[in-house]
Amino acid sequence: MDLPSVAMLEILSRLSIKSIFRCKTVCKLWYRLLTSDPLFVNMYHTRLSNFPSILLLINGSVQLLVELKADDSHPLHRAIVLSPEFHLPPLEHMSLIGSCNGFSCLLNNYYTKNHSVYINNALLGEYFKVKLPEWERNVCHVAYGFCFRKAFGQYKILRLVIRKFRWDLPKVAELEVYTVGVDKKWRNVGEVPCPDHLWESFDNVNVNGVVHWLENCTSIYSFNIGTEEVKPLPTPPGLKTASWYLTLAELGNCLCLSDNSHSQYVDIWRMKEYGVAESWTKYCILKDSIQLDIHNDRFIPIMTWENGEILMQRDLGTHVVSYNQKENKFRKVQVYGGFAATRYNPSFYSLKTIMGESFQVSRTHPKTEIV
Repeated sequence: MDLPSVAMLEILSRLSIKSIFRCKTVCKLWYRLLTSDPLFVNMYHTRLSNFPSILLLINGSVQLLVELKADDSHPLHRAIVLSPEFHLPPLEHMSLIGSCNGFSCLLNNYYTKNHSVYINNALLGEYFKVKLPEWERNVCHVAYGFCFRKAFGQYKILRLVIRKFRWDLPKVAELEVYTVGVDKKWRNVGEVPCPDHLWESFDNVNVNGVVHWLENCTSIYSFNIGTEEVKPLPTPPGLKTASWYLTLAELGNCLCLSDNSHSQYVDIWRMKEYGVAESWTKYCILKDSIQLDIHNDRFIPIMTWENGEILMQRDLGTHVVSYNQKENKFRKVQVYGGFAATRYNPSFYSLKTIMGESFQVSRTHPKTEIV
Protein backbone atom coordinates (compact mmCIF):
# COMPACT_ATOMS: atom_id res chain seq x y z
CA MET A 1 0.00 0.00 0.00
CA ASP A 2 3.05 2.28 0.18
CA LEU A 3 3.42 2.17 -3.60
CA PRO A 4 2.60 5.37 -5.51
CA SER A 5 -0.84 5.25 -7.13
CA VAL A 6 0.74 5.35 -10.61
CA ALA A 7 2.74 2.21 -9.83
CA MET A 8 -0.39 0.50 -8.48
CA LEU A 9 -2.29 1.36 -11.66
CA GLU A 10 0.58 0.12 -13.82
CA ILE A 11 0.30 -3.29 -12.14
CA LEU A 12 -3.51 -3.45 -11.99
CA SER A 13 -3.92 -2.49 -15.65
CA ARG A 14 -2.05 -5.66 -16.67
CA LEU A 15 -4.62 -7.96 -15.05
CA SER A 16 -7.46 -9.82 -16.70
CA ILE A 17 -11.05 -8.69 -16.19
CA LYS A 18 -11.73 -11.41 -13.64
CA SER A 19 -8.72 -10.37 -11.53
CA ILE A 20 -9.66 -6.68 -11.79
CA PHE A 21 -13.13 -7.36 -10.41
CA ARG A 22 -11.64 -9.34 -7.54
CA CYS A 23 -9.21 -6.52 -6.76
CA LYS A 24 -12.10 -4.05 -6.54
CA THR A 25 -13.19 -5.80 -3.35
CA VAL A 26 -9.79 -5.60 -1.61
CA CYS A 27 -10.02 -2.08 -0.18
CA LYS A 28 -11.55 1.36 -0.76
CA LEU A 29 -8.35 2.71 -2.32
CA TRP A 30 -8.21 -0.01 -4.98
CA TYR A 31 -11.95 0.32 -5.58
CA ARG A 32 -11.53 4.05 -6.28
CA LEU A 33 -8.52 3.52 -8.53
CA LEU A 34 -10.28 0.84 -10.57
CA THR A 35 -13.65 2.55 -10.94
CA SER A 36 -12.99 6.27 -11.23
CA ASP A 37 -9.35 6.95 -12.12
CA PRO A 38 -9.09 7.84 -15.85
CA LEU A 39 -5.39 6.87 -15.85
CA PHE A 40 -6.32 3.26 -15.12
CA VAL A 41 -8.79 3.20 -18.02
CA ASN A 42 -6.18 4.60 -20.41
CA MET A 43 -3.51 2.13 -19.24
CA TYR A 44 -5.90 -0.79 -19.49
CA HIS A 45 -7.01 0.08 -23.02
CA THR A 46 -3.42 0.19 -24.26
CA ARG A 47 -3.00 -3.42 -23.15
CA LEU A 48 -6.19 -4.93 -24.54
CA SER A 49 -4.12 -7.04 -26.93
CA ASN A 50 -2.84 -9.00 -23.92
CA PHE A 51 -6.36 -10.26 -23.23
CA PRO A 52 -8.51 -9.93 -26.37
CA SER A 53 -12.13 -10.72 -25.62
CA ILE A 54 -15.18 -12.08 -27.39
CA LEU A 55 -18.87 -12.07 -26.55
CA LEU A 56 -20.61 -15.42 -27.00
CA LEU A 57 -24.26 -15.59 -27.96
CA ILE A 58 -26.33 -18.47 -26.60
CA ASN A 59 -29.84 -19.04 -28.00
CA GLY A 60 -29.67 -15.61 -29.59
CA SER A 61 -28.77 -13.84 -26.34
CA VAL A 62 -25.44 -12.47 -25.11
CA GLN A 63 -24.59 -14.59 -22.08
CA LEU A 64 -20.84 -15.05 -21.90
CA LEU A 65 -17.75 -12.84 -22.03
CA VAL A 66 -14.51 -14.74 -22.64
CA GLU A 67 -10.94 -13.44 -22.44
CA LEU A 68 -8.42 -15.14 -24.69
CA LYS A 69 -4.67 -15.50 -24.93
CA ALA A 70 -2.73 -16.30 -28.10
CA ASP A 71 -1.07 -19.35 -26.55
CA ASP A 72 -4.29 -20.95 -25.25
CA SER A 73 -4.58 -24.58 -26.22
CA HIS A 74 -6.68 -25.85 -23.33
CA PRO A 75 -10.28 -25.08 -22.33
CA LEU A 76 -10.59 -21.51 -21.13
CA HIS A 77 -11.43 -20.72 -17.52
CA ARG A 78 -11.49 -16.92 -17.70
CA ALA A 79 -15.16 -16.60 -18.58
CA ILE A 80 -17.47 -14.06 -16.97
CA VAL A 81 -21.12 -15.07 -16.95
CA LEU A 82 -23.27 -12.18 -18.12
CA SER A 83 -26.40 -13.10 -16.22
CA PRO A 84 -29.32 -10.72 -16.91
CA GLU A 85 -29.86 -10.17 -13.18
CA PHE A 86 -26.44 -8.61 -12.68
CA HIS A 87 -25.19 -7.18 -15.96
CA LEU A 88 -27.87 -6.68 -18.56
CA PRO A 89 -31.20 -4.86 -18.78
CA PRO A 90 -34.23 -6.92 -17.66
CA LEU A 91 -34.96 -8.28 -21.13
CA GLU A 92 -36.91 -11.37 -22.19
CA HIS A 93 -35.58 -12.15 -25.68
CA MET A 94 -32.37 -10.22 -26.14
CA SER A 95 -30.11 -10.17 -29.20
CA LEU A 96 -26.94 -8.25 -29.96
CA ILE A 97 -26.96 -5.50 -32.59
CA GLY A 98 -23.31 -4.56 -32.17
CA SER A 99 -20.52 -3.64 -29.76
CA CYS A 100 -18.14 -0.65 -29.81
CA ASN A 101 -15.50 0.16 -27.16
CA GLY A 102 -17.21 -1.90 -24.47
CA PHE A 103 -20.68 -0.44 -25.07
CA SER A 104 -23.22 -2.83 -26.57
CA CYS A 105 -26.44 -2.17 -28.43
CA LEU A 106 -29.11 -4.72 -27.52
CA LEU A 107 -32.46 -5.55 -29.09
CA ASN A 108 -35.38 -6.99 -27.13
CA ASN A 109 -38.45 -8.84 -28.46
CA TYR A 110 -37.41 -8.24 -32.05
CA TYR A 111 -40.25 -10.21 -33.64
CA THR A 112 -42.91 -7.88 -32.25
CA LYS A 113 -43.83 -4.32 -33.15
CA ASN A 114 -43.20 -3.36 -29.53
CA HIS A 115 -39.52 -4.29 -29.60
CA SER A 116 -37.02 -2.10 -27.74
CA VAL A 117 -33.37 -1.03 -28.10
CA TYR A 118 -30.85 -0.51 -25.29
CA ILE A 119 -27.30 0.80 -24.90
CA ASN A 120 -25.46 -1.16 -22.24
CA ASN A 121 -22.12 -1.48 -20.45
CA ALA A 122 -22.33 -5.06 -19.21
CA LEU A 123 -19.24 -4.82 -17.00
CA LEU A 124 -20.65 -1.93 -14.98
CA GLY A 125 -24.30 -2.99 -15.18
CA GLU A 126 -25.46 0.30 -16.76
CA TYR A 127 -28.05 0.67 -19.51
CA PHE A 128 -30.18 3.22 -21.34
CA LYS A 129 -33.43 2.53 -23.21
CA VAL A 130 -33.58 4.30 -26.56
CA LYS A 131 -36.96 5.70 -27.56
CA LEU A 132 -38.03 4.29 -30.94
CA PRO A 133 -40.31 5.93 -33.53
CA GLU A 134 -43.92 4.80 -33.55
CA TRP A 135 -44.52 1.75 -35.75
CA GLU A 136 -46.15 2.77 -39.03
CA ARG A 137 -48.69 0.52 -40.72
CA ASN A 138 -46.82 0.24 -44.03
CA VAL A 139 -43.56 -0.91 -42.37
CA CYS A 140 -42.83 -4.58 -43.04
CA HIS A 141 -39.29 -4.94 -41.63
CA VAL A 142 -36.65 -3.06 -39.62
CA ALA A 143 -32.99 -3.83 -38.93
CA TYR A 144 -30.39 -2.11 -36.76
CA GLY A 145 -26.69 -1.29 -36.65
CA PHE A 146 -24.38 0.26 -34.04
CA CYS A 147 -21.22 2.22 -34.80
CA PHE A 148 -18.59 4.63 -33.48
CA ARG A 149 -16.17 7.14 -34.99
CA LYS A 150 -13.21 8.19 -32.87
CA ALA A 151 -12.66 11.51 -34.67
CA PHE A 152 -16.13 12.67 -33.65
CA GLY A 153 -16.35 10.76 -30.38
CA GLN A 154 -19.91 9.78 -31.27
CA TYR A 155 -21.86 6.55 -31.06
CA LYS A 156 -24.73 6.13 -33.49
CA ILE A 157 -27.53 3.61 -33.91
CA LEU A 158 -28.68 2.94 -37.46
CA ARG A 159 -32.20 1.82 -38.31
CA LEU A 160 -33.11 0.44 -41.74
CA VAL A 161 -36.84 0.68 -42.37
CA ILE A 162 -38.33 -1.39 -45.20
CA ARG A 163 -41.83 -0.52 -46.31
CA LYS A 164 -44.21 -2.53 -48.47
CA PHE A 165 -42.99 -2.27 -52.04
CA ARG A 166 -43.87 -3.29 -55.58
CA TRP A 167 -42.09 -6.41 -56.82
CA ASP A 168 -41.20 -4.75 -60.12
CA LEU A 169 -39.25 -1.96 -58.41
CA PRO A 170 -35.76 -2.09 -56.77
CA LYS A 171 -35.90 -2.94 -53.09
CA VAL A 172 -34.74 0.03 -51.00
CA ALA A 173 -34.82 0.98 -47.35
CA GLU A 174 -34.99 4.26 -45.48
CA LEU A 175 -32.03 4.86 -43.18
CA GLU A 176 -32.71 6.50 -39.83
CA VAL A 177 -29.95 7.63 -37.46
CA TYR A 178 -29.87 8.22 -33.71
CA THR A 179 -26.77 9.83 -32.15
CA VAL A 180 -26.36 8.50 -28.59
CA GLY A 181 -26.31 11.25 -25.97
CA VAL A 182 -27.23 13.93 -28.52
CA ASP A 183 -30.44 13.22 -30.40
CA LYS A 184 -33.88 13.25 -28.83
CA LYS A 185 -35.45 11.81 -31.99
CA TRP A 186 -34.43 9.62 -34.92
CA ARG A 187 -33.39 11.42 -38.12
CA ASN A 188 -34.18 10.16 -41.62
CA VAL A 189 -31.08 10.54 -43.85
CA GLY A 190 -32.63 9.13 -47.05
CA GLU A 191 -33.05 5.92 -49.02
CA VAL A 192 -30.31 3.29 -49.28
CA PRO A 193 -30.01 -0.07 -51.09
CA CYS A 194 -31.38 -2.86 -48.94
CA PRO A 195 -28.87 -5.43 -47.64
CA ASP A 196 -29.35 -9.07 -48.63
CA HIS A 197 -30.65 -11.59 -46.09
CA LEU A 198 -31.76 -8.94 -43.63
CA TRP A 199 -32.55 -10.07 -40.09
CA GLU A 200 -32.58 -8.02 -36.88
CA SER A 201 -29.19 -6.47 -37.69
CA PHE A 202 -27.24 -5.95 -40.89
CA ASP A 203 -23.53 -6.41 -41.61
CA ASN A 204 -22.52 -3.25 -39.79
CA VAL A 205 -18.76 -3.67 -40.17
CA ASN A 206 -16.97 -0.55 -38.92
CA VAL A 207 -13.63 0.45 -40.51
CA ASN A 208 -12.18 3.92 -39.86
CA GLY A 209 -15.53 5.41 -38.90
CA VAL A 210 -17.36 3.98 -41.93
CA VAL A 211 -20.05 1.29 -41.66
CA HIS A 212 -20.35 -1.32 -44.42
CA TRP A 213 -22.90 -3.86 -45.56
CA LEU A 214 -23.42 -6.19 -48.52
CA GLU A 215 -26.23 -5.37 -50.95
CA ASN A 216 -25.45 -8.35 -53.19
CA CYS A 217 -22.38 -10.17 -54.50
CA THR A 218 -21.42 -7.15 -56.63
CA SER A 219 -22.08 -4.25 -54.25
CA ILE A 220 -20.77 -3.12 -50.88
CA TYR A 221 -22.31 0.03 -49.44
CA SER A 222 -20.79 2.33 -46.84
CA PHE A 223 -22.21 4.85 -44.38
CA ASN A 224 -19.82 7.58 -43.20
CA ILE A 225 -20.56 8.11 -39.52
CA GLY A 226 -19.32 11.71 -39.60
CA THR A 227 -20.86 13.03 -42.83
CA GLU A 228 -23.79 10.55 -42.85
CA GLU A 229 -23.27 9.91 -46.57
CA VAL A 230 -23.98 6.55 -48.21
CA LYS A 231 -21.62 5.46 -51.01
CA PRO A 232 -20.91 2.22 -52.93
CA LEU A 233 -17.54 0.46 -52.69
CA PRO A 234 -16.03 -1.93 -55.23
CA THR A 235 -16.09 -5.63 -54.46
CA PRO A 236 -13.09 -7.85 -55.31
CA PRO A 237 -12.58 -8.11 -59.09
CA GLY A 238 -14.29 -11.05 -60.75
CA LEU A 239 -16.27 -12.02 -57.64
CA LYS A 240 -19.43 -13.90 -58.68
CA THR A 241 -20.23 -15.79 -55.50
CA ALA A 242 -23.83 -15.83 -54.25
CA SER A 243 -24.14 -13.32 -51.43
CA TRP A 244 -25.23 -15.84 -48.77
CA TYR A 245 -21.72 -17.35 -48.91
CA LEU A 246 -20.09 -13.95 -48.28
CA THR A 247 -19.43 -12.25 -44.94
CA LEU A 248 -17.93 -8.83 -44.28
CA ALA A 249 -15.50 -8.33 -41.38
CA GLU A 250 -12.77 -6.02 -40.10
CA LEU A 251 -9.26 -7.44 -39.73
CA GLY A 252 -6.27 -5.30 -38.83
CA ASN A 253 -8.23 -2.12 -39.59
CA CYS A 254 -8.89 -3.37 -43.14
CA LEU A 255 -12.21 -4.22 -44.75
CA CYS A 256 -12.35 -7.98 -45.19
CA LEU A 257 -14.63 -10.28 -47.19
CA SER A 258 -14.87 -14.01 -46.44
CA ASP A 259 -15.98 -16.32 -49.25
CA ASN A 260 -17.09 -19.81 -48.11
CA SER A 261 -18.65 -20.94 -51.38
CA HIS A 262 -15.94 -23.43 -52.37
CA SER A 263 -15.78 -27.02 -51.16
CA GLN A 264 -11.97 -27.21 -51.07
CA TYR A 265 -10.86 -23.78 -49.85
CA VAL A 266 -11.90 -20.56 -48.10
CA ASP A 267 -11.05 -17.20 -49.66
CA ILE A 268 -10.23 -14.25 -47.40
CA TRP A 269 -10.16 -10.94 -49.29
CA ARG A 270 -8.63 -7.78 -47.76
CA MET A 271 -8.93 -4.23 -49.08
CA LYS A 272 -5.42 -3.06 -48.16
CA GLU A 273 -5.97 0.51 -49.40
CA TYR A 274 -9.43 1.67 -48.45
CA GLY A 275 -11.70 2.49 -51.38
CA VAL A 276 -9.23 1.30 -54.03
CA ALA A 277 -10.57 -1.64 -56.06
CA GLU A 278 -7.09 -2.75 -57.14
CA SER A 279 -5.99 -3.13 -53.50
CA TRP A 280 -8.23 -6.15 -52.87
CA THR A 281 -5.88 -9.03 -52.03
CA LYS A 282 -6.98 -12.67 -51.80
CA TYR A 283 -5.63 -15.19 -49.32
CA CYS A 284 -6.68 -18.78 -50.04
CA ILE A 285 -7.00 -21.26 -47.15
CA LEU A 286 -7.03 -24.86 -48.33
CA LYS A 287 -9.55 -26.99 -46.44
CA ASP A 288 -7.01 -29.83 -46.36
CA SER A 289 -5.47 -27.93 -43.43
CA ILE A 290 -8.75 -28.02 -41.47
CA GLN A 291 -9.63 -30.89 -39.12
CA LEU A 292 -12.04 -33.34 -40.72
CA ASP A 293 -14.76 -32.91 -38.10
CA ILE A 294 -15.11 -29.20 -38.92
CA HIS A 295 -14.03 -29.44 -42.57
CA ASN A 296 -17.44 -28.45 -43.99
CA ASP A 297 -18.11 -25.51 -41.69
CA ARG A 298 -18.46 -21.89 -42.75
CA PHE A 299 -15.71 -19.74 -41.20
CA ILE A 300 -16.26 -16.08 -40.32
CA PRO A 301 -13.27 -13.90 -39.30
CA ILE A 302 -13.53 -12.19 -35.90
CA MET A 303 -10.11 -10.69 -35.20
CA THR A 304 -6.35 -11.15 -35.56
CA TRP A 305 -4.01 -12.12 -32.73
CA GLU A 306 -0.84 -10.20 -32.04
CA ASN A 307 1.10 -12.99 -33.77
CA GLY A 308 -0.96 -12.62 -36.96
CA GLU A 309 -3.21 -15.65 -36.48
CA ILE A 310 -6.84 -15.15 -37.51
CA LEU A 311 -9.54 -16.01 -34.97
CA MET A 312 -12.67 -17.24 -36.74
CA GLN A 313 -16.16 -18.23 -35.75
CA ARG A 314 -17.50 -21.62 -36.83
CA ASP A 315 -20.97 -21.14 -38.24
CA LEU A 316 -22.07 -24.73 -37.57
CA GLY A 317 -20.54 -25.42 -34.16
CA THR A 318 -19.75 -24.17 -30.69
CA HIS A 319 -16.01 -23.75 -31.23
CA VAL A 320 -14.05 -20.86 -32.52
CA VAL A 321 -10.84 -21.63 -34.41
CA SER A 322 -7.50 -19.91 -34.85
CA TYR A 323 -5.68 -20.07 -38.18
CA ASN A 324 -1.90 -19.70 -38.41
CA GLN A 325 -1.15 -18.19 -41.83
CA LYS A 326 2.58 -19.01 -41.76
CA GLU A 327 2.13 -22.68 -40.86
CA ASN A 328 -1.19 -23.08 -42.70
CA LYS A 329 -2.71 -24.79 -39.66
CA PHE A 330 -6.05 -24.59 -37.86
CA ARG A 331 -6.50 -25.22 -34.17
CA LYS A 332 -9.66 -25.25 -32.12
CA VAL A 333 -10.01 -22.69 -29.35
CA GLN A 334 -11.99 -24.59 -26.77
CA VAL A 335 -14.79 -22.11 -26.09
CA TYR A 336 -18.07 -23.90 -25.53
CA GLY A 337 -21.63 -22.79 -24.99
CA GLY A 338 -22.24 -20.30 -27.79
CA PHE A 339 -23.18 -20.52 -31.44
CA ALA A 340 -22.05 -17.04 -32.45
CA ALA A 341 -19.19 -14.80 -31.36
CA THR A 342 -18.18 -11.18 -31.80
CA ARG A 343 -15.13 -9.16 -30.79
CA TYR A 344 -15.46 -7.14 -27.60
CA ASN A 345 -13.22 -4.45 -26.10
CA PRO A 346 -14.03 -4.24 -22.36
CA SER A 347 -14.62 -0.75 -21.00
CA PHE A 348 -14.59 0.60 -17.45
CA TYR A 349 -15.97 3.94 -18.62
CA SER A 350 -19.43 4.73 -17.30
CA LEU A 351 -22.23 4.92 -19.82
CA LYS A 352 -22.80 8.42 -18.46
CA THR A 353 -19.63 9.58 -20.25
CA ILE A 354 -21.38 9.20 -23.62
CA MET A 355 -24.95 9.92 -22.53
CA GLY A 356 -24.24 13.22 -20.75
CA GLU A 357 -26.40 14.83 -18.09
CA SER A 358 -29.54 15.15 -20.24
CA PHE A 359 -30.26 11.40 -20.27
CA GLN A 360 -31.04 9.14 -17.33
CA VAL A 361 -28.80 6.04 -17.12
CA SER A 362 -30.24 3.05 -15.24
CA ARG A 363 -28.33 0.40 -13.30
CA THR A 364 -28.82 -3.28 -12.77
CA HIS A 365 -27.74 -4.94 -9.53
CA PRO A 366 -24.14 -3.67 -8.92
CA LYS A 367 -22.73 -7.12 -8.19
CA THR A 368 -20.65 -8.90 -10.85
CA GLU A 369 -20.79 -12.69 -10.84
CA ILE A 370 -17.38 -14.29 -11.46
CA VAL A 371 -17.17 -18.02 -12.09
